[in-house]
Amino acid sequence: MTKRQSLMSTTTFGMVGLGRMGANIVRRLHRHDITSVVYDVSPDSVKALAAEGSIGANDLADLASKLTAPRTVWVMVPAGVTDSTIAAVAEVLSRSEEHTSEL
Repeated sequence: MTKRQSLMSTTTFGMVGLGRMGANIVRRLHRHDITSVVYDVSPDSVKALAAEGSIGANDLADLASKLTAPRTVWVMVPAGVTDSTIAAVAEVLSRSEEHTSEL
């Protein structure tokens, strides 16, 4: 295994929003051995991608807890909820960082 393959197989990536675009991005990354932690307001969407090899999250805090540093989260949601979703993701990532620094 090359260094690049090793890095790619251990990369964890978060995707919030599993509509047509978000789900297909996760699938394409999976084909290149990039593991994704996935969350959507629809539990069925999360279950479907978990069945394909992704790591399902029950909520944003769960998503943040399953990501390793440095954490990357892609938000792929409808325009009307983009700002509020980004704010919610930032909040859980900040809380998670504070908790980690206290340990």
